[in-house]
Amino acid sequence: MPFTALAPVPRTGTRSPLASQFDAVRAHSLVLAGPLSAEDQCVQSMPDASPIKWHLAHTTWFFETLVLVPFLPGYRPFDERFAFLFNSYYEALGPRHPRPARGLLTRPSADEVRAYRDAVDTAMRRLLDTADTDTLARAGPAITLGLHHEQQHQELMLTDVLHLLSQNPLRPAYRAETPVPAVPSAMDWRAFDGGTVTIGHRGPGFAFDNEGPPHAVLLRPFRLADRPVSNGDYLAFVRAGGYRDPRWWLSDGWAQVQAQGWEAPLYWADGDTGAPTAFTLHGQVPLDLAAPATHLSLYEAAAYAAWAGARLPTEFEWEAAAAAGLRGTGRVWEWTRSAYDPYPGFKPFDGTAAEYNGKFMMGQVVLRGGSVATPPGHIRTTYRNFFPPSARWQFSGLRLAQDA
Repeated sequence: MPFTALAPVPRTGTRSPLASQFDAVRAHSLVLAGPLSAEDQCVQSMPDASPIKWHLAHTTWFFETLVLVPFLPGYRPFDERFAFLFNSYYEALGPRHPRPARGLLTRPSADEVRAYRDAVDTAMRRLLDTADTDTLARAGPAITLGLHHEQQHQELMLTDVLHLLSQNPLRPAYRAETPVPAVPSAMDWRAFDGGTVTIGHRGPGFAFDNEGPPHAVLLRPFRLADRPVSNGDYLAFVRAGGYRDPRWWLSDGWAQVQAQGWEAPLYWADGDTGAPTAFTLHGQVPLDLAAPATHLSLYEAAAYAAWAGARLPTEFEWEAAAAAGLRGTGRVWEWTRSAYDPYPGFKPFDGTAAEYNGKFMMGQVVLRGGSVATPPGHIRTTYRNFFPPSARWQFSGLRLAQDA
């Protein structure tokens, strides 16, 4: 049976920081979905992407399942069937709808998903505004994790809708406004002495379990470029025949180039002419040569670095440099050459959330930094993003490194 929405909680004029953060994060997801029609929100363009409607429902299911059910007395799920539809990968919480078939979920409708969000948000506000101190102390970690989890999905909403709209021959824009061109800057190098550094989140504030514990790492002296590789930089590689020369490529990467017919970064067009364009959230626009190169796989990033006489940094070099004030971070996720492995002494979150990160620590590569799609306040020096080396639909690029 559907859950009957609780009556709104009277406002006292003062809300906790966590309650205010909850309202802001939940509202931002709806802002991101605002430009999209119900049809836009239902379609799944590839198995690695999810429909916008599914993102909105899944993040709601997370709060309902991991917060409301255990911590709000008398709460009944909005619809018991949603647990099967909107569970992502939590084996402990039972079976789920197959990920590649999320685009077949024409029901529930976009309006029903909105009603689901409204009901869960009402219940969450009742919990946040009326629960006693002990309950909030126990529920707080799950609520905070849920907010950062939703921010991750907010970035995925943008990357997934960009891929979806790129499949449409009308080349529709998600955002109508004209993009602001990047400011050109010459690439320079910054030297770092190396030595023993402490890597990992040390607090205060939230961090995912994969960001700790802090541990010592020995670095050799190295240099990092002071900005990410730009579209103009990468265009030179494309026009020099980089996608036709196996010398620069890792073996698996060259196999991908051959099998997938890669000739340039994802969403580029006319790279061999004098007027290259790119499909962006603003539609098909002239390629901004000063902006960071994006939508690159690890293979493309590593090939460019080899062609440029450099390499990709390790995630430990990147973090040490960022902690020392590295310029130009937060504009594009930057591939490293570090496998996504657990840190020494890694311990997953407690309870159901133990499945959040650790189970994916195989076959993935770490990216650092953040991007233009990352929500405000969601970027940290210690943040470890990760994807398979062939992934291209994220806002992923690179920064060059060299041994000193």
